Amino acid sequence: MLVPRIPLPSVVLIVEDEHLVRLMAVDMLEDAGFTIVEAASADEAWVILEGRSDIGVLFTDIEMPGSMNGFALASRVAERWPHIRLVLTSGRCHPAPRDVPDHGKFVPKPYLADQVLSAFNRAGSI
Repeated sequence: MLVPRIPLPSVVLIVEDEHLVRLMAVDMLEDAGFTIVEAASADEAWVILEGRSDIGVLFTDIEMPGSMNGFALASRVAERWPHIRLVLTSGRCHPAPRDVPDHGKFVPKPYLADQVLSAFNRAGSI
């Protein structure tokens, strides 16, 4: 089992509109010891974030339906909750590090658990 360096219990908000991809991410991160909260859109994630104070990591897809995409969500989260680590993912676009808000990290799809956990640990560090 993979052991993350983030102190547990750490709550991860997974934002992914593709149901099967989200389920895979949930299983992978639960196996690593994280508590997971799920959202199918950035709009749904925003409502969750406003109602919870225990989210430590935002793991979001970039391209999603709704009023904002993963970049917009991550930017808003960085402004309002600077303590939340930001990790973005996509299978279609590959942003430069400077394009990811608040020293967050990008993990391309398809990803492995080690890649995601490494990004969680490096997110927020310069």
